[in-house]
Amino acid sequence: MTGYANPDVLVETAWVAEHGSDPSVRIVESDEDVHLYESGHIPAAVKVDWHTDLNDPRVRDYVGAHGFATLMGRLGITNDTTVVFYGDKNNWWACYAFWVFRLYGHEKLKVMNGGRKKWVAEGRPLVTEVPSYPPTMYVVRQVRPEIRASRGDVLTHIGNPNPRQLIVRLPAGHALVDVRTPAEFSGELIHMPEYPQEGALRGGHIPGAVNIPWSLMVTEDGTFQPASEIRHLYEAEGITQDKDVVVYCRIGERSALTWFVLHELMGYRKVRNYDGSWTEWGNSVGVPIANPYLVGIHD
Repeated sequence: MTGYANPDVLVETAWVAEHGSDPSVRIVESDEDVHLYESGHIPAAVKVDWHTDLNDPRVRDYVGAHGFATLMGRLGITNDTTVVFYGDKNNWWACYAFWVFRLYGHEKLKVMNGGRKKWVAEGRPLVTEVPSYPPTMYVVRQVRPEIRASRGDVLTHIGNPNPRQLIVRLPAGHALVDVRTPAEFSGELIHMPEYPQEGALRGGHIPGAVNIPWSLMVTEDGTFQPASEIRHLYEAEGITQDKDVVVYCRIGERSALTWFVLHELMGYRKVRNYDGSWTEWGNSVGVPIANPYLVGIHD
C-alpha cells in the first residue's frame, strides 16, 4: 500500500464496508464536531467524544487507565478487538483516539484512509441508529509513555536553553516538528486560520522546531500521501528514521495525525506527540519561544 513500512494500520473504505458488522471489529468515529456522529455515521460505528471520553478535564490530561477501561467496556471492546478509527477533518481526532488507545497498549488498531470525507464522497451509507454491544471487562495490560512528550521532556529534548537565547540548536539526533500552519509557526496567528484567535498568550514556535504542516501528509481526497512523498518532505529537513522526533501543534490532534504517519505508517523508530502543544507552551512562564516579530525588541 503505497510503500508504507506498516501498511496494516491503514484500511480502505471498502474494507470497512465489508467488515463493519464483524464481531471481532469495532468501528469508531471520533470527530472535531462532536455532534456530527448523531447526524449520520457508518453503520455499526460507535462514537468516541474527544472532549468527554478521551480527556479528563480536571487535570487537562488524557483519560486515566480506569476511565479508559470503563470506556472500552461500554463500547463492547475487548483486548482482542480490532478497532478501526475514522472521523472528520482528515482524521485529526481519529488519529488522536488511535494515539490514546496505543498509549494504553491496545494492539489491534487501524485508521480508515480518507476518513468520513472519503466515505461520504463515495456515496456510502450513513445511519442515525446507535448500535448497542454487550459490555466487556477490559484490562489495561501496559502503558506506553514513550510515545508521549511532556513540557519537561520537550525542554530536555531541545537542550534546556536559556529562555532568552535567540538561536537554539537541538542536540545531535533530535528533531522537533511544528505541524501547524506557517502563519501559526511565525506567530502571525495563535490559532488555525478561520478559527477564533484565542487560546495562547504568545504566538510563535518552540525554538529549534521546523515547520512541516500536517496538511502536507494528506491528499485532496483526505487519504494519506504515499511513503515516497512523506519521506522526501522529512528528509529535506534532515529528519530521518534514526532521529528522536517530537511533534506538536496547538492542542495535540493535528500532531497526532503526523505522529500516526511517522510512527505507525512510516515506521520511524522514535516519535513522541507533545499533546500539551502550543496551548501549554505559549502560556507557560519561563520557557523560550521563537517569533521573528519579537526579535530585537527586548535584546
